[in-house]
Amino acid sequence: MKAKARKPKKIRMKTKKTFAKRSKISGSGELRCNHNYVSHFAAHKSHKQKKHLNKPSMAVHKTDVSRDKQLLQG
Repeated sequence: MKAKARKPKKIRMKTKKTFAKRSKISGSGELRCNHNYVSHFAAHKSHKQKKHLNKPSMAVHKTDVSRDKQLLQG
């Protein structure tokens, strides 16, 4: 009797957890990332600068969007 031919398993790309902790996809499909320069040396930053850095940034360069979304799929 002949053995059944198996289909090769589709390899699924895992989510890059380090990137997933720092960014997420918004409801409209845009990529949200956090700002840089937030973690320390806050004493010399103005209140306005710290307030704006606290909000998520939608400014991901258009050349990086497809690569970054691929890192989040999984």
